[in-house]
Amino acid sequence: MTFVLGSVAYDPKVVTIWAGFRSWLTDHDFDFDFVLYSNYERQVEDLVEGRIDAAWNSPLAWIRARRLAAARNREVTPLLMRDTDRDLTSIVVVRADLPYQDVADLKGETVGVGAVDSPQGTLIPRSFLRASGLRPGEDVTERRFDVGVGLHGDHIGGERDAARALMAGEVAAACMIDANHLLFGREGTLPAGATRIIARTPPYDHCNLTVVDGASRADVARLDALLRSMSYADPQVRPLFDLEGLTAWEPGRTSGYASLERAVDEAAFYGPDGALTAADYRP
Repeated sequence: MTFVLGSVAYDPKVVTIWAGFRSWLTDHDFDFDFVLYSNYERQVEDLVEGRIDAAWNSPLAWIRARRLAAARNREVTPLLMRDTDRDLTSIVVVRADLPYQDVADLKGETVGVGAVDSPQGTLIPRSFLRASGLRPGEDVTERRFDVGVGLHGDHIGGERDAARALMAGEVAAACMIDANHLLFGREGTLPAGATRIIARTPPYDHCNLTVVDGASRADVARLDALLRSMSYADPQVRPLFDLEGLTAWEPGRTSGYASLERAVDEAAFYGPDGALTAADYRP
């Protein structure tokens, strides 16, 4: 039987990445294929229903998959992560020419965030601001940039638009993952020296390759061994790793999702059973 993985097509490069991984895996005698989804919600539902064996999940998709599976007496497991999925942080950024020194100074101001379903650009930073004493909608006004809704922040356009609004003086601060702050600096969205970080969230984990309990254990073990054997020194592998943003596969773990679990509950984004409960979320 062919082992089938789902992945969300948040960018055209996703086709190149998984077609390349499929070629490499089949060259190593593993019968593998992938299907593409337009949004994470359908991918998670198909995973839990057993229509696919595994999914390349966003952190938010992992949380829904875990909740849906538990509600249906199923089990999902984070098999693998990229080395770059561990211990990430989101940041609160202000313009360097303004006097804000910490998040308390933002009381009464407007803060730009990413899309409604972005873990790193919206959900985690919003929860962080709340824990810091700034209640969104009460102590600060939230201006959301809903780009690529359904892609769980993988389409980083919302964070980029928040950064642009910051530079235009439309918001007092913008929230984004630290890696995108660096990217926006390189591409000129945030000119060098024009911004200052005033707060950083505690570390959290990002994506994982999730497998469902109905998948063949032998195939799961084989996939795990093959992917972890991939070497960045391999000229066939390196371009794929560069596109996917990793240098090695690492074992999956659940310890880095607590802050997002809390943020999901605070926002009533998913119910305990994985039901979609966010009133303004339409993937």
